[in-house]
Amino acid sequence: MQSHEIVEMALASSRADGAVVIAGESSTVNLRWANNTLTTNGAARDRSVTVISVVGRAFGVRSASSVSDRDDLAKLLRLSEADAREAGNADDYAELLGPDADGYTDGYTEVTTSYRSGQPAPAAAHAAAQTTFADPAQRTSTGVFAEFARDLGDAFEAARADGRRLFGFAQHELTTTWLGTSAGLRLRHSQPTGSVEWNAKSATPGGSVWHGQSTHDFTDVSVPDTDALLRQRLAWAARSVELPAGRYETLLPPSAVADLLTYAYWSAAGRDAAEGRTVFSRAGGGSRIGETLGPPGLHLFSDPFDPELSATPFVIAASSSATSSVFDNGLPLRRTDWIMDGKLAALVQTRASARGGALEGQRAGDDRANARPQAPSPGAVAVTPFVDNLTLDGGGTASLEGMIANTSRGLLLTCLWYIREVDPQILLLTGLTRDGVYLIEDGEVVGAVNNFRFNESPVDLLGRLTEVGATVRTLPREWADWFTLARMPAVRVPDFNMSSVSPAS
Repeated sequence: MQSHEIVEMALASSRADGAVVIAGESSTVNLRWANNTLTTNGAARDRSVTVISVVGRAFGVRSASSVSDRDDLAKLLRLSEADAREAGNADDYAELLGPDADGYTDGYTEVTTSYRSGQPAPAAAHAAAQTTFADPAQRTSTGVFAEFARDLGDAFEAARADGRRLFGFAQHELTTTWLGTSAGLRLRHSQPTGSVEWNAKSATPGGSVWHGQSTHDFTDVSVPDTDALLRQRLAWAARSVELPAGRYETLLPPSAVADLLTYAYWSAAGRDAAEGRTVFSRAGGGSRIGETLGPPGLHLFSDPFDPELSATPFVIAASSSATSSVFDNGLPLRRTDWIMDGKLAALVQTRASARGGALEGQRAGDDRANARPQAPSPGAVAVTPFVDNLTLDGGGTASLEGMIANTSRGLLLTCLWYIREVDPQILLLTGLTRDGVYLIEDGEVVGAVNNFRFNESPVDLLGRLTEVGATVRTLPREWADWFTLARMPAVRVPDFNMSSVSPAS
């Protein structure tokens, strides 16, 4: 069966009060290299089906990686329906979305986010998706690596001649998703995702550097430029400098900034903030919306229609959490400003969290069939769902090289790793530096420094920035398996907290 047929068949066979069916097909190719030699390449395809059954105000979810016939699909449906009948009423209950849902507003509040000039509005995107719902999945192939692989061979030869060793992994994936609801909504989207990560090593102690890049199709990946960058950073490690723990003026490159702000983005649930449990909670109650978090001109936003970071333009949710709701499946995504001119402008809100969860019939024992939503609570806010990309822009134009040249003495990081949360109330994170920490003196990099453990809050960090460079597309190293669509600037922090020396190399 074709995936769109699975969606239609499941919806037609559902015995629940309502249903959402999500089918996905992924096509992936990859290359791996080590010690200046291409070691493996692979290709894979997979399919998944998720059925969400709604009974009254409860829901049940079942997923399968293989649905080969009607019997398999029927079993999945019956299991999800049984789960829904046994579950309690869902706090995030909302009516399932249909094609006539008044522009996909929730009936209570309008989403007050903007569009870039020339970008299609969600209604237009939805109309296009409707007309192509029955189209088959898009596939990638090793052809996406043709130019990249040719240049990779040249880089291997140069590395052997220089006594360097190159390691790395490149991957390209095309995922097509079909989403249907019993209310009549039908959406389809194909999302390309690519990334390449490099590690270069030399015989020098501490001579290890990393570079990563995200891409939609590898046409913007330059192997010669990346190899030149790796050579430069290995040359910086020719001299070794030992420094103690402490607070240092530090330049964070875009990748490190992406790792820190991606975690902050994942922690920006409006519901959690309203309950007083996060760094975005206001003392005394409520959220910190409207408070200044960073310097004037600082802008953090997500936009599914961004040409460089295009992402799925509607909600796909196989589970409910503080930042997602199965009842919001199909909700159109818009450009959303999270921080505007340095002030917190929005948090991640589902339809339920945006209206404060004020629903009649949430208590066990209420009449599921007759209960109706109440009017919105006075504290209702805009519905601003999670979008799968993130951009930070402070209006800066300086390159990382220019920022180095304007540093009298400080540290330059390459990347962060093993990031873990210490205190959610202030979003204190800890982690390690890796693959290159360098000392800058009088505008030049003079050597490689030992690694450190750091302790920093990305939210607090925004308020201490003294310089924001030019915004460029980047890849967060720590979160590359889950989040690749980021555009960040390099930033200068006058007192980055290197809390202890790390023996990691």
